[in-house]
Amino acid sequence: MPGPVQSIERAAAILRLLAQGSGRLGLSEIANSLGLARGTAHGILRTLQLVGFVEQDDATGKYQLGAALLHLGTSYLDVNELRSRAINWADALAARSGEAVRIGTHLQGKVLVVHHVFRPDDSLQTLDVGVLLPMHATAIGKVLLAYDANAAAAAQDSELEQFSRRTIRTPKELARALSGVREVGWAADVDEIAMGEAGVAAPIRGYGGLVVGAMGISGSADRICDAAGRPRGELVSYVRDAARAVSRDLGAARW
Repeated sequence: MPGPVQSIERAAAILRLLAQGSGRLGLSEIANSLGLARGTAHGILRTLQLVGFVEQDDATGKYQLGAALLHLGTSYLDVNELRSRAINWADALAARSGEAVRIGTHLQGKVLVVHHVFRPDDSLQTLDVGVLLPMHATAIGKVLLAYDANAAAAAQDSELEQFSRRTIRTPKELARALSGVREVGWAADVDEIAMGEAGVAAPIRGYGGLVVGAMGISGSADRICDAAGRPRGELVSYVRDAARAVSRDLGAARW
């Protein structure tokens, strides 16, 4: 097997470096940080600039991440930024709803939980940060699938794991559920990941309206749902309001 391509490794290192700290660095700072000759660093930066991954400030000559890189998809948004912008709103949602709050993003066909606020009571709970959840059986996952055509197509082409008798079983069921999410702007799961458990989630959007994550509550179906087994309207409103607040902090326009 061929070995790694050194120039690509160096370009990736420059992008990671620019993603840290202030995000604006001069040529010498970049070269010194990575142990590169100035000419080598400059050549790589020029190439990254040509493809739009890096931009140079005319006044200072310093480099920063470019717009082309920032709009490649949900990966443009650093998980730490999503978490930091959402922390206060997630805490408030937990207090308001009385339920646990999770924020998730898409990772290799799963929901990656990047932030988790415990239910505000004295019950024993386990931290879910870093946990991978199934997309088709969770409210957060359905939101992410509903606004990502590629992820939805991949999910519909794969075998849908069954967790309960209420779990979505077929691509047709999944397509119908995702259409419903887009129509109302939020998703729910009731007895789908486990009997007696329910969740509600709404999309978090970034610049241009791109869905970069989802925020939701989860807990006992008896608390989250009404007598008819539907998510309680006030809880849906709480979740949507919190997700919209985070979206505004991330630069999304009103929708």
